[in-house]
Amino acid sequence: MSADLFEKLRNNMGPLGMHHKEAHGYFTFPKLEGELSPHMNFNGKTVLNWSINNYLGLGNHPEIRKVDEEAAKEWGLAYPMGSRMMSGNTSKHEYLESELSKFVNKEDTILVNFGYQGILSLIDAVVDRRDIIVYDAESHACIIDGVRLHQGKRFVFKHNDIENCEKQLERASKLAEETGGAILVITEGVFGMTGNQGKLKEIVNLKDKFHFRLLVDDAHGFGTLGPKGEGTGVEQGVQNEIDIYFSTFAKSMASIGAFISSDKDIVRFLRYNMRSQIFAKSLPMPLVIGGIKRLEMIMKSTEHKDQLWRVANALQKGFKESGFNIGATKSAVTPVYLNGTVAEATHLAYDLRENYDIFCSIVTYPVVPKGVILLRMIPTAAHTLEDVQTTIDAFNAISKKLNAGAYKKDNLVEASQLV
Repeated sequence: MSADLFEKLRNNMGPLGMHHKEAHGYFTFPKLEGELSPHMNFNGKTVLNWSINNYLGLGNHPEIRKVDEEAAKEWGLAYPMGSRMMSGNTSKHEYLESELSKFVNKEDTILVNFGYQGILSLIDAVVDRRDIIVYDAESHACIIDGVRLHQGKRFVFKHNDIENCEKQLERASKLAEETGGAILVITEGVFGMTGNQGKLKEIVNLKDKFHFRLLVDDAHGFGTLGPKGEGTGVEQGVQNEIDIYFSTFAKSMASIGAFISSDKDIVRFLRYNMRSQIFAKSLPMPLVIGGIKRLEMIMKSTEHKDQLWRVANALQKGFKESGFNIGATKSAVTPVYLNGTVAEATHLAYDLRENYDIFCSIVTYPVVPKGVILLRMIPTAAHTLEDVQTTIDAFNAISKKLNAGAYKKDNLVEASQLV
């Protein structure tokens, strides 16, 4: 008799799902409610929020809200119906694509509905079973899942390790000679967990020795890096050498959707071969018009980017001066590394939220090594320097408690007594 599929799922909820009874609604699936801002409602009170990727503060900007409202009122969420290829194409979609192409200095661009779905489908479209993928070990889950779809070989290189990347390219090159296939290297502009930039310049330099094309996921670099926010490729001076540039609207644009920019004939290929776009409904018109307005504001002025970096620099400087380890971040993403167990991390985060009114993402094993607690801070242009100081003071307090063993299970007292 075969096994029952549902019984299998009930007996193994997965590494996160196994803790759902204790975590749901607080550590997992928490509800941050109210107006989108650095100060939102959580668990019945207002908290200082460092967990939303609204880098440029555009999500609740009055000009953006006005355009979003007017577009929704005029068009509704249904239009256009159907996929772009069949019945869902409009001049507005094409205009946004052309403006994005100009901004990131590429010949052409295609809009996609979601970042995760977009890059997964992109990888599936551009490589076949003869081709080889070489990718960074700390690539985002959407890249990993795209690589899993690949029917050919793939080689992973140690995170930002150019020597190891070269070694994998040597293996890929030998195999490509046998299969007659091509090589695609995939990395990120900014790694969203640690904040460090991908070594794009060093990877590009390997093109002198190896024949490959480079795909860069710049979800966290677009809008935040480069003189005007053009992204990590421009920041590092290698945008022209990035063969396929990808980013999402879910970060700096504070919306839904994503885009892929490349040579005109490559984008044409994607339009006619990327299954997620051929068989999915077009982006609704309000999201496209809202995207046009957001991009216009980014292109017109660096005001929001400049404010983001005032906050990010103050936050990172404050942590460093207080003796905290923030790793090798070279972006607005600000990780704070502490030493402790998963249990201590849970108690620490609870204390931070309940007694210091600060909400930030908490990451523990198996995402980071055992004994490491990672608190990831996402500064935005909407935060203030007062928010920064409040946060540094709170982190100094919880760090002392952590080092004194206050968060160890045996020593833990009621949350109300931790102040």
